[in-house]
Amino acid sequence: MHKQQEKLVTVGEVVAAFLEACQVKTAFGVISIHNMPILDAMGERGVMRFVPARGEAGATSMADAYARTTGELGVCLTSTGTAAGNAAGGMVEALTAGTPMLHITGQIETPYLDLGYSYIHEAPDQLSMLKSISKAAYRVRDAQSALETLKQAVQAALTAPTGPVSIEIPIDIQQAMIPMPEDLQPREVPVWQPEAAALDRLADTLARARRPMLWLGGGARHAGAAARRLLDMGFGLVTSTQGRGIVPETDPRTLGAFNLHKPVENFYQTCDAMLVVGSRLRGNETLKYQLKLPRPLLRVDADVEAEGRCYASDDFVMGDARLVLEGLADRLEGRMKTDPAFIKDLQAARQQAVSTLVDGLGPYAQLVQGLQEAVGERFNWVRDVTVSNSTWGNRYLYLNDARAGVHALGGGIGLGLAMAIGAAVGAAQTAPGKKTYCLAGDGGFILNLGELATAVQEQADMVIILMNDEGYGVIKNIQDAQYGGRRHYVDLHTPDYAQLCGSLKLAHQRVSNLDDVGAALESARAQPGPFMLEIDMLSIGRFKTAFAGPPVVEQQAAPATA
Repeated sequence: MHKQQEKLVTVGEVVAAFLEACQVKTAFGVISIHNMPILDAMGERGVMRFVPARGEAGATSMADAYARTTGELGVCLTSTGTAAGNAAGGMVEALTAGTPMLHITGQIETPYLDLGYSYIHEAPDQLSMLKSISKAAYRVRDAQSALETLKQAVQAALTAPTGPVSIEIPIDIQQAMIPMPEDLQPREVPVWQPEAAALDRLADTLARARRPMLWLGGGARHAGAAARRLLDMGFGLVTSTQGRGIVPETDPRTLGAFNLHKPVENFYQTCDAMLVVGSRLRGNETLKYQLKLPRPLLRVDADVEAEGRCYASDDFVMGDARLVLEGLADRLEGRMKTDPAFIKDLQAARQQAVSTLVDGLGPYAQLVQGLQEAVGERFNWVRDVTVSNSTWGNRYLYLNDARAGVHALGGGIGLGLAMAIGAAVGAAQTAPGKKTYCLAGDGGFILNLGELATAVQEQADMVIILMNDEGYGVIKNIQDAQYGGRRHYVDLHTPDYAQLCGSLKLAHQRVSNLDDVGAALESARAQPGPFMLEIDMLSIGRFKTAFAGPPVVEQQAAPATA
């Protein structure tokens, strides 16, 4: 009797099966001739959801936000050449944010690859481009090594410090027939263990503090329980924008993301230690590294290269944020004797910062208050780069979980709409009933306007709060402040969004008087699927305080590095 012939499948199907083994529930992308073997298999297998974006830039941002809000691996698929280039902006944003994401792109047939033939769809040295915008980039060289290369790519994406990883698979390899591998399980992701002696040393330093502060960044998102143990011992807390919600921002022991307001900086000078965990202390959140932080300044990070970066460290521990904080809490139990007035002083500094912010909003304080009441405690808060986000969105609305907040960390406009779709899709699968709110300005919003069709097609449960002033508001403010009020290239032809939304069958309401915003928000919250709430800023007026970019500080020497 002859041995039964082994069933052969395409490498494309192996890719789909491996993603299933990685527990990937959703992928985003644009179908093309250079990824069809993968997407055909995905569709035929029927296990994963595929969200067809209208462009690769949008697909990448969707996968980015999906990963940030769910804590799972984000996956996007693009074609090769120009299409892979279209994903570059979203990849840079994901790299800036440290998002664990797998970008699968095609490549031309291997016989013509890297020969300089100007073969259609080829980008010269695409792999080098991908390496420059990714944590790592790989090329599948043959059908037999495809799975192992995929395993390596996923492990790299998920290993702290996490980040987006690209893998290009030539189309002839995607189409190649091979036996379905027996072992589809992904590689184990290492967790960096801190050294016991380093924890002992750090604990001894902190035990002497009477007014200790904890600064949490995005690298500590999974360490909320351990952080609360330190707060229970008397620590105060502040976060970067990426660290928002690790501890609920309504907790009286936290400054939230009010990390660089003058009353807060003054408060820092009364503190006698600061422990920075999983944060890069980015320039726009530290007044270009001139923000006066408490000393000793102690750093914890899974990236050994964070040692001394931006600010000189008085001590540094390399390790997973949760393991370090748990180890410290164990060692500090019963040893902390904090100043009884410390948390009251923290609360006073926060209240001063909040009052200054709210006063500067002018009429829009009513919008912020209405939103805070409307969203409840369980929501996603996605923000594009716009005056409103820089003015209040990065600190309000108050977040209650570490996965609720997403914004364009790298400062590129136009990502918010696609990010909100990714967050809404993720919520539908992992947190049903959790609505996504997207704050965007009209200047950036139109950049990826085509993704509105994706939102409708996918019935993404999201409310778009479109701040429409028919121009680049922040650029106008900068021109007023630094260019003598000379206005160039900032007024924008703007669609009639009521008509546009009507043509897409997208629910829409325009608010020209903020007395109406409460009822409008109630309608938006009750509406399933996507809803656009357009705020007519030309009718409502300006903010009381004009935001003209990050605070300008006197230029000093570059920060000390290790």
